[in-house]
Amino acid sequence: KVVFHDGPPYANGPIHIGHAENKILKDFVVRTKQMAGFDCDYVPGWDCHGLPIEWKVEEDFRKAGRKKSEVPAVEFRRACREYADKWIPLQRDEFRRLGIEADWDKYYTTMSFEAEAAIAREFLRVVRTGLVYRGSKPVMWSPVERTSLAEAEVEYQEKTSPTIWVKFPIVEGADKGASVVIWTTTPWTIPGNRAISFSPSIQYGVYEVKSIEQGLAFEPWVKTGDKLVVADKLAEDVMHAAKAASWERLDDFDGHGVVCAHPFRGHGYEFDVPLLSGDHVTDDAGTGFVHTAPGHGREDFDIWTASTRKLQSLGIDPAIPYTVDENGAFTKDAPGFTGERVINDKGEKGKANDAVIKALADAGMMVARGRLKHQYPHSWRSKKPVIFRNTPQWFIHMDKDIPYLADKSQKERGAGSNQPPFKTLREASLKSIRETQWVPATGENRIKGMIEAKPDWVISRQRAWGVPIAVFVKKGTNDVLLDPEINQRIYDAMYVEGADAWFTDTDGARFLKAPTKLAPKGYDPAGYDKVNDVLDVWFDSGSTHTYVLEDPKHFPGLAGIKRRVVGGRDQVMYLEGSDQHRGWFHSSLIESSGTRGHAPFDVVLTHGFCLDEKGQKMSKSVGNVTAPQEVISKSGADILRLWVAASDYSDDLRIGPKILDGFVDSYRKTRNTIRWMLGTLAHYDSVASGRLPGRGVGSDDIKDMPELERVMLHQLALLDVEIKQAYRTYDYKKVVAALAQFMNTDLSAFYFDIRKDALYCEAPSSKKRLAALTCVEQIFRCVTVWLAPILSFTCEEAWLARYPKIADAGGSVHLEVFPEIPAAWRDDALDAKWEKVRKVRRVVTGALEIERAQKRIGSSLEAAPEVVIDDADLLKALDGIDFAEICITSGIHVLSGTAPDDAFSIAEVKGVAVIPHKAEGKKCARSWRITKDVGSDPKYPDLSARDAAAMREIDGV
Repeated sequence: KVVFHDGPPYANGPIHIGHAENKILKDFVVRTKQMAGFDCDYVPGWDCHGLPIEWKVEEDFRKAGRKKSEVPAVEFRRACREYADKWIPLQRDEFRRLGIEADWDKYYTTMSFEAEAAIAREFLRVVRTGLVYRGSKPVMWSPVERTSLAEAEVEYQEKTSPTIWVKFPIVEGADKGASVVIWTTTPWTIPGNRAISFSPSIQYGVYEVKSIEQGLAFEPWVKTGDKLVVADKLAEDVMHAAKAASWERLDDFDGHGVVCAHPFRGHGYEFDVPLLSGDHVTDDAGTGFVHTAPGHGREDFDIWTASTRKLQSLGIDPAIPYTVDENGAFTKDAPGFTGERVINDKGEKGKANDAVIKALADAGMMVARGRLKHQYPHSWRSKKPVIFRNTPQWFIHMDKDIPYLADKSQKERGAGSNQPPFKTLREASLKSIRETQWVPATGENRIKGMIEAKPDWVISRQRAWGVPIAVFVKKGTNDVLLDPEINQRIYDAMYVEGADAWFTDTDGARFLKAPTKLAPKGYDPAGYDKVNDVLDVWFDSGSTHTYVLEDPKHFPGLAGIKRRVVGGRDQVMYLEGSDQHRGWFHSSLIESSGTRGHAPFDVVLTHGFCLDEKGQKMSKSVGNVTAPQEVISKSGADILRLWVAASDYSDDLRIGPKILDGFVDSYRKTRNTIRWMLGTLAHYDSVASGRLPGRGVGSDDIKDMPELERVMLHQLALLDVEIKQAYRTYDYKKVVAALAQFMNTDLSAFYFDIRKDALYCEAPSSKKRLAALTCVEQIFRCVTVWLAPILSFTCEEAWLARYPKIADAGGSVHLEVFPEIPAAWRDDALDAKWEKVRKVRRVVTGALEIERAQKRIGSSLEAAPEVVIDDADLLKALDGIDFAEICITSGIHVLSGTAPDDAFSIAEVKGVAVIPHKAEGKKCARSWRITKDVGSDPKYPDLSARDAAAMREIDGV
């Protein structure tokens, strides 16, 4: 069994070209696995919770004159559900039109009642591990969306930010009178500053400004005599930015024990600012000091909390202020700036930066300012900037010991193992990464780096549309109520009512009051806070495996899937875009590793994104969007399928009108080749001849075939190995390239071209003609089945046209397995011989092309060339072969010896020369061959003897 777990697309609009690429790749896997003999299940799904839908519903309510805060939670959630539900049938139909084979009647959604119940149950399972905690730390926050964001929900875009150099006057230490200089790209975080970080490994100095640049259009902030402390390596950069003309290094500087004043001291910021030693400080840019605002940065928070004892010994309050609220506005903890916005509701720059810079200048604490283009975090959904903001949130520990994981890991390693157990979520996740096959292999390093650097997972969102963090917290503490019976009540209620069940009860009395084994009198709702945050939507989709793969409702009999059995084990595969290393792959990996000790997948395949023909991102405003619906309407779905298959999906894929025109031409050649085979086989009853569909040509049959047919069957045997290996390794472009080469070069330009005469003109009983038909039948079968996963519509049409009885019985090419090629077809010696035959033929073809170009002949059948060969191996290869038939001439004369100097030759084929001659005789009206026996049968005076005999058999005379 191979289980293909569908990463759920978002249900909020028609599908786009990225959806088409993704679903088509998935379909290739499903179809090729089925045709390789696996049982490949595929249940499609949809992701339905989250901000895009919530925004749209908010907008609809506003148009109706109602604010979101005025709408009851259950009513609002119902509207979100209805909005998502209307898009699922539309997307499903569009996916089906792409030829995607799936169980479309049993799809899953993250918003179904049973799914919401399962997601809540899975979260409570994580709670039981002890990994979930509520804490206050800086997280990425979207003021536009009014919610926290995880790293997976953030993308980086170029942004121009103001940069400032700021003085922090030293009030304790050997260098009173000097100021430590910091540099920052976020001036608005200065009110949140509580410390300065330095590195003991960096050399610092105290520098005195001796003179200021002259002739400036403005007056610099620094003055002659100012004493500034900076890293020696960066001193010159700082002085140039400050417009100092000359300066002097007065002394070394040691940051240990130094305390500064906040630059706004005297204006509500009367606390001390200590210098703290930190490993994250470098002298690559800035000043060598890091302005530390523990409420606005992860490293700032870490060094501040790690220094709690030191701070307390200095009489400094270690509490972290909440200087910015959920709207991105300064709070009362930022005296002098309360109400100023960092980012407004539209995601535009507020006045906070300018207000802080002006206040610093007025206080005489500015050194310099500038501007910097850099990569800045933006919300993946709103595309608006985010901020780091200290706020209470729910997290999942990445580095806390989990006893059951340590036990599980030790058991897997075996008794007596000296290797340490994987006992934390990070360690378990890294182990899961190593156990997974990543396609392409570079995906492993990418996700490994993300997991290694991942902070604790912030899983709470301050929204309404999603699965709630369904826990109760004891009032006045962060202690979560752990009672299995309460958890079961929550699950049971959600299974029947959906997650709305959590929001219908303000205090949770319906879950708490009834008795349990742990609380025979129940729990007093007044003693607990009911959490109303919702889960990160990545937790939603990251836990889909728990019900899609483990619930018999979706996969009957799959609940006991033997995924960890050594040898012949079943497999689970995930396939999504490369961005899902930080999205669905990421969250699924962590969730499953924490609760099950392993990843939910065995194979992960990733693909790139869709770009326009110039390699630019698609945009409706630019007008460079390629819509799959338009391509299908104009050219059919198989053109899109061919484009995906022929492209290197591990990189970004380009698409546009010119690129698609190329694939239309390529598709037309393939389709015409298949059509030619169908026409050729139209009057050939393979059943009556004993060549049953599904049977190959055995060794007894093949020995009676002409060499040309045996060579073509050998080519099929070689292709069989190449194509099956390519499908096994998900290398679809190799399949397309190999079959295109075979069909265009070996079939259309060689075998079919040669055999047209025998197929059209030989007598019906001709052994050569019957052998050719048998060979064409086998070629048709192999090519059609090999191509079926890619050109699913075309191959189905061709298959059922060739085998109408199969069509009448409800059969399909997609119910076939890849053909088993008989070992007798492989004949390397014969293939080597015919490589030589084709070499000589190439010289003859070249000579005839010149004759045609010079208009000395029209068709190659008008020629009877002389071929002179002085290579014994090449000459021997032609023994027993009708070389005129192979060269499609009416005659040919092969000689051994040295050709005259004016004979035609080509450099690639040594020892072969051709002297063109015209054929002698009359043109046969049926075969167009020029022979001397035309008219030898008086009943058919215009035909050659061969063609006359064929007509006598056809006419029955």
